[in-house]
Amino acid sequence: MRSTFLALAAVSIALLANIALAAEKPKEDFFTTADGVKIHYYDVGKGVPVILLHGYTGNAWANWFENGIAPALAKNHRVIALDHRNHGKSDKPQLNGVGRAEDVIELMDHLKIQKAHLHGYSMGGAFVARLLGMIPDRILSAGFGGSGIREVDPEWVEKVPKDLDGRDPIEDQLAQAVRVQHAMDNGMSRADAEKLAATPPPPRAPQTGAPQQGGTAPLGLPAPQLDLSKLHIPMLAINGEYDRPLAKTHRLWREVPDFTNIILPGKSHLSAIIEGSMPKEYLTATVNFVNAHDPK
Repeated sequence: MRSTFLALAAVSIALLANIALAAEKPKEDFFTTADGVKIHYYDVGKGVPVILLHGYTGNAWANWFENGIAPALAKNHRVIALDHRNHGKSDKPQLNGVGRAEDVIELMDHLKIQKAHLHGYSMGGAFVARLLGMIPDRILSAGFGGSGIREVDPEWVEKVPKDLDGRDPIEDQLAQAVRVQHAMDNGMSRADAEKLAATPPPPRAPQTGAPQQGGTAPLGLPAPQLDLSKLHIPMLAINGEYDRPLAKTHRLWREVPDFTNIILPGKSHLSAIIEGSMPKEYLTATVNFVNAHDPK
């Protein structure tokens, strides 16, 4: 069933804080990938597994726990949230490098998880798309936050409705805070990280077919080769109205039989997910969607 919702109000910080405080404290652990990279992850709750994939320059704690999403899901599910390689507490073989979708498969194998719900934000959503092409039989549902799967056929690209122009006024402030945290995750002191974040990042050479984090340059991730019409997997997309939601989801709306699309009014890429600015609709929609698609 196709459905589109518009978020109506911002969530109170106190509500999310109460959810986080009442939740079970997650366990932390590491595993080592086949190529020798040590990956850190959180593990909390019991039940059908949900694996959460954070965005570029983010980390699992800020992306999923501070805003209450992981604790809310953990009320009825086992929630696994990893720090991608080059991020958070995981090894960083490439400074400022991206993560790798294959690490998610290795983590599932390590934890003996045969099937799981997947939900990814930004770069994490790009990994969900890649995993749809790699392990579709192991995915119960696919969630895309701040992301989606774009049209690739030139004829359909021309038919995508134009997205709104605009920007959440707090987006730049949030982007700077993310840069500070990422620099500190890479071992920099807060003072040095704040100095670095105050300087705009150098431009990168443009690359096609790759996702973006906020207003930064493309990440160079390969676009997945998918036939969505043959994937009988429920899919969800949640994007701010100023984060190109139509370009990111038109193909999903057109090809996926069971697709839920949520557009958050007034939100940009980071303000849609970061604690204190994330609307309550992101949390409730994600929890309701996952609950609705648990195995019967």
